[in-house]
Amino acid sequence: MTDTPAKPSLWRRFTHGENLGARAARSSMFTILGYGGGQFLRLLSNLILTRLLYPEAFGLLSLVWVFMVGLQNFSDIGIATSIQQNKNGDEPAFLDTAWTLQVARGVVLWGLTIVLANPVAAFYDAPDLAELLPVVGLTLLIAGFFPMRKESANRHLMLGRVTALDLVAQAIGLCVGVVIAWATGSIWALVFSALSVSLMQLVLYMLFLPGRPSRFGFDKPSASEIAKFGSWIFFSTIAGFIFSQGDKLVLGKYLSLHALGIYNIGFFWASFPLMLGGMVVWKVLIPVYRERPPSESNANFLALRKLRFALTSALFAMLCILAFGGALLVDILYDERYLLSGGVLVLIALVQIPQVIVLTYDQSAIASGDARRFFILAATRAAFMVAGLLVGVQFAGLAGALVGQAVAMILVYPVTVWMARSQGSWDPLHDGIFAGVGVLCSATALYLNFDAISALAALNLP
Repeated sequence: MTDTPAKPSLWRRFTHGENLGARAARSSMFTILGYGGGQFLRLLSNLILTRLLYPEAFGLLSLVWVFMVGLQNFSDIGIATSIQQNKNGDEPAFLDTAWTLQVARGVVLWGLTIVLANPVAAFYDAPDLAELLPVVGLTLLIAGFFPMRKESANRHLMLGRVTALDLVAQAIGLCVGVVIAWATGSIWALVFSALSVSLMQLVLYMLFLPGRPSRFGFDKPSASEIAKFGSWIFFSTIAGFIFSQGDKLVLGKYLSLHALGIYNIGFFWASFPLMLGGMVVWKVLIPVYRERPPSESNANFLALRKLRFALTSALFAMLCILAFGGALLVDILYDERYLLSGGVLVLIALVQIPQVIVLTYDQSAIASGDARRFFILAATRAAFMVAGLLVGVQFAGLAGALVGQAVAMILVYPVTVWMARSQGSWDPLHDGIFAGVGVLCSATALYLNFDAISALAALNLP
């Protein structure tokens, strides 16, 4: 009688399994650990640096990062996404072409930070930007040389080592920033902290990620495929920039640097759940949608429903905790200069509820190669969000701008449904349940934090 091989334990299947479910679970865990660890380091840095630096420093650097992100998005031709989505994403010729394009882009972007520094400083009436932008722009140049081994790890849901290296780089950057801030009390502490992170990422990726080294090369068919897919990604990332950074673009014109620094502290806390969810969805769901399209079978749809419910439940729990206790959290951790950040934190957490509900739909279009519908949805979100900000800030200041964003995201929902239905990924049961939970969470948070939100509403715009 032949012995039946023992079935591997659940832990063994999780840690060593090579099927899609095991790889997706591991990658989700590493993404959560990496982002959670990174946010812990950012929090530690934030708590230390807010005591060593002044609020204006955080407001000024937020404008710098808006510009950096804008340059990246306005030049994004979908290199990383193409490697994840394209059938040739493992071929050396494709990877070398992608790396060559990435390096060239990094050089051009750094050059643009030099050329545009003075006009940007004049627009925001912040002379320091003229010196800060070209130096922070070096992070774009450094990122251009990141090896394609990093993107290959994302493609195959093998994120453990990348996560560990990112955390080491962030820890080193934190130490650099704290030491310089303690010695000088200058905003340059934040600048050199960011530079240290980028430089250490490059060194660690090159030394410790497995795979062939990236080389300069140009394969015309590969370049054509990247350009064809990337054309819609280019427009989508422009819309994505307006959507993700529009609050700072608009508020940077209406608020003083002090008030913008107050806003940034609240945003730092409230953005944690949505950014974490976005990273999990981007790194995990594109491969899942690619290998198991929900339109292909009911089994695929139900498997994605389980994943969607689990992710949304976890993010909702975090958002509700922040919305309920935001004002108290700021009161405990920060001094009186930052108390208004409590009301900001609460309102931004509530603004993100509609976004979390639909978070898992976008990648279905990317995975299927339907970048056109993805762009239409991204452009609609950006347009509605900016309109909500502008109308809200005109009528009710900073608090009104945040409420305007929430209304805008609700109005975009029909377009999200249109895109999701085309991919067979729309789940009305999921959306209905969490919409109800969101209403209850919002009502409770507004009741518990009435004083903090009232104080924010009374803030005068300069």
